[in-house]
Amino acid sequence: MKNPPAGWPRIASSVFYEDPSAAIDWLCKAFGFEVRLKIEGEGGRIEYSELELGGGLIMVSGTAQKGGRANPVPGKSPRTVGGANTQIMCVCVDDPDAHARHAKAAGAKIIDEPSTSDYGEDYWSDRTYRAEDLEGHHWWFLQRVREPKS
Repeated sequence: MKNPPAGWPRIASSVFYEDPSAAIDWLCKAFGFEVRLKIEGEGGRIEYSELELGGGLIMVSGTAQKGGRANPVPGKSPRTVGGANTQIMCVCVDDPDAHARHAKAAGAKIIDEPSTSDYGEDYWSDRTYRAEDLEGHHWWFLQRVREPKS
């Protein structure tokens, strides 16, 4: 398998929002993402964006965009489909407790407070929490606190 393009992780996801401009600002403020690329079109419409966090990459897109495609991607915000999520983003952070406090102060709804899950000494232990963003996407934030015993 060839390497991905320079500066790109092997896997990246696109997350859809009704208001992608507001989502980009919010994701940076609440979860610590940084804008790597933001292309704005007419009236400030987000044509394309890349946000990064610790080597990971997401693209934030609008739900009504066609992107010049004959067959546009049918992206929806959970807000528009009764809160349903078809994906949950999982992001590794250094301190889930501090990250959760920061996210909550910035307006994130904390669904599951930080807790530690121990899967047994043959496996691992993680410190995690789950948050909901401004349009209903769910995000898991985790820190590996113990590796499996070899």
